[in-house]
This record gives sequence, structure tokens and C-alpha cells, in this order.
Amino acid sequence: MSKTLTQMRREIDEIPVAVDRLLTEGATAISDAAADIRALDPRFLLSVARGSSDHACTYLKYASELLLGLPMASVGPSIKSIYGVSVAAEGALCLSVSQSGKSPDIVRLTEAFAATGAYTVAITNNATSPLAQATSATLPIHAGPELSVAATKTFVTSLVAGLWLIAELKQDEELLAAIRALPQHLAAATRCDWSAAADSISGQSLFTLGRGPSWAISNEAALKFKETCQIHAESYSSAEVLHGPVSIIGQGFPVIAFAAGDAAEDSIAEVADALADKGARVFATTQRVKKADHLPHVRTDHWITDPVAAIVSFYGMVETVAVARNINPDAPRHLKKVTETV
Repeated sequence: MSKTLTQMRREIDEIPVAVDRLLTEGATAISDAAADIRALDPRFLLSVARGSSDHACTYLKYASELLLGLPMASVGPSIKSIYGVSVAAEGALCLSVSQSGKSPDIVRLTEAFAATGAYTVAITNNATSPLAQATSATLPIHAGPELSVAATKTFVTSLVAGLWLIAELKQDEELLAAIRALPQHLAAATRCDWSAAADSISGQSLFTLGRGPSWAISNEAALKFKETCQIHAESYSSAEVLHGPVSIIGQGFPVIAFAAGDAAEDSIAEVADALADKGARVFATTQRVKKADHLPHVRTDHWITDPVAAIVSFYGMVETVAVARNINPDAPRHLKKVTETV
């Protein structure tokens, strides 16, 4: 491939600016939705999404449960679009995440939740999309045009918009301050050098690991390896990988472990070291590993926002791996930017 910057790389570099734009232009939508939701006093949350957007919802699930104490469940869009079933949603807050807002099955399930009593919120890069038109409130992510098939800045701005809403619901000033400080941390995250990890990935299979909010980031990382590098990557919770999956581990098998500065950091470091003991080449975003390799990483001003910086650093690395394999990450084979599932 040409040494010209890929569109994916340009969009990764735009992430700090996109998040700053969201923080500048998105405040009214966030505060208005938060006021409505506080009046509703929801008992639980539901999410509707696919692909990278569903990984964003997994992150928001942990944020809801850890910060608000409210359970959040992902509901498969086919429940409505294929099986025709309406699920009771009275008293629920429904977060529907879609960069395009155009997938019919996402829209139909969101409408079904609204019809059965949910307050519905669209988190989308298209404020005039069918999804935005179908919801009680819309949170535009203000990512700007994203031309690469691989979602990067729309994923990150979806994380930030959803977390911002949760922080406003909790009225958590410490977290709100950490969110406002994210652009500078994400700019630093784009400069983290993960070339050692990139150089270790020479085969067709690897693991990504995480726990809690970082497991959502692990899921997104595994998808990006498949999508942009044609590498079969599987994401596991660090609590599960030492059961059945560990049988795959051989000498030099690549593993990337995502850890934040939270209560799960020690357990992830222990698992990373255990896999290194079994011959894996393990890289981890924590300094607490003893046998695995430490990956340069950015710690933000709050443990729940640390995973946001980690995925930004990862995106830079995975783009490098794709280019080294002579694969164009902007146009992965068999894929297109918007998938309109019915």
C-alpha cells in the first residue's frame, strides 16, 4: 500500500477534536434529556445496537450498573424485526446507539420500546435519521463525517455521549470534570507507541482481554482485528479465559489485555502474567504486570474514562497492523459503511 495516510488514521487523529466538539456543542441535548430522565426515575435501562455500537452499549451497561446502580440489558433487534414480539418496557430508559441511525431493525425495536412505555434516546451521528425521529430525545455525537468503513471517532464519541448522560443523571461533578478533560488525554493517547505489540502479531489468531468497562473495549478491539486486518481475534473476560479458551495458548500466541485504573486492574494483571507463563506473548495496559509486557497508556482523571483512552491508542496500533499486512482498513473486503439490517 501507499505510505499516504489512510482515512482511518486521519479519523483516529481527529478523535480528540471530535470529542471536544461534542463537549462544546452537545451540552443542551444532554442536559435536556437528563432532566426528563430524572423526572421519569427509571428502574432499569435497555440498549439497542449492533457491532461497534453494541460494544459502546456494553461499556455504558457497566457505567450504569457501577455508577447508577441500575441494571442495563442489551435486547436483540430481531426480537421485533424477525420474531414480531413486543417487550414490556414501562419505566425503562432505552439507549439506542447507531452511527447512521438508518438500520430498520434498530429503529423498529426502539419504536416498540417506546410503545410499551420506555423513554427512548438515540445516540447517533445523524440527527435527522429515522432513529433520531423515532425517539424521545436525540444525543448527536458531533463526530463529523466518518468515511472509513471502520468506525473509530464515532465509537469514541458514542462512549462519551452516553457516559456524559449517565454522569449528568448522577450529577457526579468529579466524573463530569473528567469528561471535560478527555480531549487532552485522548490527544496523548494517539501518541502512545504500541509498535512492539503490532510487531508480535504475525499469525491469524489472537486474544483480547478485559474486565468490567475494559471488557467492552476488548470486544471492540477484537472486532477491529477481524474487520481491518483479517485476523481472527476473540475477546474474553479475564475471569473466563483461564477456563476453556486457555487451551489454545501456545508459544508466542498474541494477547492484548486492556486494564483501567479500577478495581479490576490487579486481577487482569494476574491473568496476563498467568498467560505469559504459559508461553503467550502478552501486552497489557497496566504497570502491575510482572511477566507480561507493559503497553504505554494514558490514565485519565477517572477510572471509568480510562478505557476511552485505551481504545484510542489501540486504534492507532490496529491501523498499523492492517497497513503492514497490505490491507486497506478504509475499505475492508465484503463490508460497507452502513449496514441496514431488517
